[in-house]
Amino acid sequence: MMIFTINYHNGVPIYRQVIQQIREQVMTGELSEGEQLDSVRDLAGRLKVNPMTISKAYMLLEQDGLLERRRGIGLFVAKLKKEQRQQTREELLEENLQKAAAIAVQMNISETKTVELLKRLYREFSAPPKE
Repeated sequence: MMIFTINYHNGVPIYRQVIQQIREQVMTGELSEGEQLDSVRDLAGRLKVNPMTISKAYMLLEQDGLLERRRGIGLFVAKLKKEQRQQTREELLEENLQKAAAIAVQMNISETKTVELLKRLYREFSAPPKE
């Protein structure tokens, strides 16, 4: 089952939040190639939103090539080409880094210090776990 965190008050349209979270789940492997997504009706009911909201999100993801419709069966995670997967990952990273960069500027933290923090955090997350 797909897990979503929807913020109904942050000004970001719900369909955009759904798109973002499905893209992230596909790129991290939480949703794997060939996996079937919840039906529009089921997901809309779970999130307590209009089914058209979910339908719009699914349609846009299908247009992007992340989802594929199997007639009479439903929507599934599409098989992505290596280049498409890499491009989508980079787009997701850039979206998240934009937020971090904006916060750094708002807090008057220098570019040098911001890059140092990113490098340190990257090394921490990529280091093998300590036993």
